[in-house]
Amino acid sequence: MLSKIKSCGLVGIDGYIVEVETDISSGIPAFEIVGLGDTAVRESKERVRAAIKNTGLEFPVRRITINLAPANQRKEGSAFDLSIALGILTATEQVNNPALDKYLFIGELSLDGEVKPVNGILPMAICALNAGIENIVLPIANADEAAVVRGLNVLPIRNISEIINHLNGEKPIDRYYIDIEGIFSSNINHELDFADVKGQANVKRALEVAASGAHNCIMVGSPGSGKTMVAKRLPSILPSMTFEEALEVTKIHSIAGILPQKTSLITNRPFRSPHHTISDISLIGGGKYPRPGEISLAHYGVLFLDEVPEFSKDALEVLRQPLEDGVVTISRVNASLSYPAKAMLVLAANPCKCGNFLDNTKQCTCTPKQVQQYLGKLSGPLLDRIDIHIEVASVKYKELESDKEEEKSALIRERVNKARKIQLDRYKGLKIFSNSQLQPAMINKFCRLDDKGKELLRSAFDRLGLSARAHNRILKVARTIADMEESGEIKLAHLAEAIQYRSLDRRFWNG
Repeated sequence: MLSKIKSCGLVGIDGYIVEVETDISSGIPAFEIVGLGDTAVRESKERVRAAIKNTGLEFPVRRITINLAPANQRKEGSAFDLSIALGILTATEQVNNPALDKYLFIGELSLDGEVKPVNGILPMAICALNAGIENIVLPIANADEAAVVRGLNVLPIRNISEIINHLNGEKPIDRYYIDIEGIFSSNINHELDFADVKGQANVKRALEVAASGAHNCIMVGSPGSGKTMVAKRLPSILPSMTFEEALEVTKIHSIAGILPQKTSLITNRPFRSPHHTISDISLIGGGKYPRPGEISLAHYGVLFLDEVPEFSKDALEVLRQPLEDGVVTISRVNASLSYPAKAMLVLAANPCKCGNFLDNTKQCTCTPKQVQQYLGKLSGPLLDRIDIHIEVASVKYKELESDKEEEKSALIRERVNKARKIQLDRYKGLKIFSNSQLQPAMINKFCRLDDKGKELLRSAFDRLGLSARAHNRILKVARTIADMEESGEIKLAHLAEAIQYRSLDRRFWNG
């Protein structure tokens, strides 16, 4: 007796169809699973056996062979339990349904037949739709996540008995619906607001420029000057997420297993702030069984590294390639996986070990060499990938006590959205979406300077000792500032402000 049931596996952030083939034959009783399954897949034998028996169904005392095809692709996780159980029940004719090829089954089984939730449901649902499968059967706890995929019949179940009754025509399961538009609009919420930040007008301006062009930035200032406070509020001024962006971010968080319960879509841009003890693998992804790292979990959002000189040099250096390419590629002997990593990198650092180098009210106890060595932990190639450098001064007491109402994040976000729309219209068809993604050939086309602008940039280039990459970064930031003022041309004032954001090159790293 032979049966074929469809399930789904994961490679990177994408799903692929797995055909669960079940053969039951005469011979010495045995239960074998082949097809490169990991430990969780091999252990499913005992979960499936107990679930079938405890549901009151017959488990065949015969030779059972399960093949997970394609057999040369490694299978991971417990999501194949339900499809393996249904394969056995179909082969023994306890389930009879001629349209099983129109179903995809996902779920982990408990010993009493309950169907438990699994990670990565969203990419699996998208895979099912792309493969032309009409129905997806999954744990009820994963129903919201799968229901955002339009055109797919989502059939949630609590236990294996429910799907057996449905397939045998005894008690059909109703299709599960959610209000996608309502969820997308109502879930957008920012508890932290720029209105909470007193003073620091120059820092807010610089971060608005960064948000408008998706530029990486570093803030250097004394302890308590507000670097962390401002950085945590940066997502509140980033452009609103599109449905496609929300879908991609949700896929990554679903695979990583950190999607909150009863959450169908992540509609707020992610903000990730790992501790400085993080390893390079945790930061960019990888491991024995590769998983997305912090930079991928911050995709379309913000990756904030506080006290960045305290991070290990290896961890910081592995960021260089993802920052340039917007993707992390993890190569293994039997596979090569890619995770998207288009995150804004925001760094914060004290100017020296004691932290008082930029504080006019406190005396710095560090020598000039110690100051240079402290921030010198950040390599030149990494700093070249940071578009905007910001000096954060200490907040004065009169600013803290002021009753002046600070500008709210919603107003700043409106301006950011306008600047981003200009960029989207300009780069339509070029597969880039912000000024930070401009390639050298595009810079020559979209960031032209007049003679006065060229002379100003040449002078700054010589004075600050900038690299070619830093030269291009200035032009990108100047293009963003021009867009914020709805100017088609980069004017002298736009360029001068952009150059100002590279002043730390000279002050700290060039002696």
